[in-house]
Amino acid sequence: MADNHQRRVTQEHHHMPAIQRHLEDIVNTMNDGLMVVGPDGSLLLVNDALCRMIGYRRDELLGRSCTLLDCDSCEGILRHGGTHWCRLFTLGNIHHKRCVVMRKDGSYVSVLKNAAVLKDDKGDIIAAVETLTDISELDRKDEQIVRLSRLLDSEKGFRGIIGLSPPMQKVFDLTEKAAQSDAPVIIYGESGTGKELIARAIHDLGPHREGPYIQVNCAALNESLLESELFGHVKGAFTGATSHREGRFEAANGGDIFLDEIGDVPLSIQVKLLRVLENKTVERVGDHRPIRVDVRIITATNRDLPKMVREGTFREDFFYRINVIPIYLPPLRQRMEDLPLLVDFFLEQHRRKGKRVQGVHPQAMAALMAYRWPGNVRELKSTLEYACVVTEDGLIRPEHLPPHVMQAQDVVCTTRTAPSGFPQKSTVDAQKPHRDRRQELIDALRRTGGNQSEAARILGISRVTVWNRMKRYQIDLRKVIAE
Repeated sequence: MADNHQRRVTQEHHHMPAIQRHLEDIVNTMNDGLMVVGPDGSLLLVNDALCRMIGYRRDELLGRSCTLLDCDSCEGILRHGGTHWCRLFTLGNIHHKRCVVMRKDGSYVSVLKNAAVLKDDKGDIIAAVETLTDISELDRKDEQIVRLSRLLDSEKGFRGIIGLSPPMQKVFDLTEKAAQSDAPVIIYGESGTGKELIARAIHDLGPHREGPYIQVNCAALNESLLESELFGHVKGAFTGATSHREGRFEAANGGDIFLDEIGDVPLSIQVKLLRVLENKTVERVGDHRPIRVDVRIITATNRDLPKMVREGTFREDFFYRINVIPIYLPPLRQRMEDLPLLVDFFLEQHRRKGKRVQGVHPQAMAALMAYRWPGNVRELKSTLEYACVVTEDGLIRPEHLPPHVMQAQDVVCTTRTAPSGFPQKSTVDAQKPHRDRRQELIDALRRTGGNQSEAARILGISRVTVWNRMKRYQIDLRKVIAE
């Protein structure tokens, strides 16, 4: 029995040199990237999968420092007096570490890293072996899931804001980050874009969510009334001040205050607001005793504050104090791929109120897509309210839209034969079977992450045509993105 075992061991040792000669072929069969790193950080061995993953040829990697990968989980320790290049040689191994490494073109790829040190017979470390699994596709799907969850979460989208377009995703991401800070936030956007919704989301997601949320429209009050509203007053401070009154800042203590239309605040009030930001105190009108307040300030405006600063109608020092975290809300005309989602959302609200609304006729939707929406989402909501009132059978047709919306469609139809920025519809496209055009559209939507404008550009058709085909072929955008 012992002889058989010894014989097998001898045979295995006999075959090892031959196996080692094929080591490179063996590691190149792996789907994961593999590299062997010397104690000095030099790359001693890399496989084909790693080369494909980061875009280098093998001869461009061998002998070079592993720092060219710029891995965000690596930690050099030579500068701290260590004897080895990397902290891995001190730890001994790494298991399932998420990190990003840099490709040759400067872009980054998300990977899952496993690593272990190699030792000789004496126990001395001679190298480290690392495997990298590309998980960028998983990260991309995670991002899609987050975006979809925002839309589907408690039927209210992202804190009551509907949008899957890239501009709105950037807004949502920044809103979530801004909410975790106590720094002042300012929201820029045209009237009707939903600035008050973003302000409320910042409060609801922030550390003061359990505290009060106070909103003030600074454009609705004259100078004296606004000062009293913000800071309060004492009895006898002015004619009609028959009692002490708490200001909005005091009411917001321990929470957030939202100052809408901050661009309309008079210069004299800006000085006092600047004092609140710097000293965390307010003084009631008619009183000089400071009252401490712990309030985070959120502001919003549809005006060009930098221009107002240059013109001297807005204080520069106050501007820099409130412009710490700016959030820019895009107008509806710059995110028209969200319009069908918004239409569905508003119509569903009407259905829940008991109104018999079937949907929107394709020609009516074409008119909605052609209109520029100077009043943004607020105007769209009002337009649909009007249409729901005048429609008789529950289907919104072109004649149920306000005249100015239909006039925009008429101008589009009479001044061009194809939507601006898109080529004329080709006869080849017109002759394609419905099944082929449906799959083409699905592929384009998947490639663009659901961005209908980009899908239209890829296919050489208009956004309206994309929307019409989605309806005709019963394409569910949520399912397309999720697959």
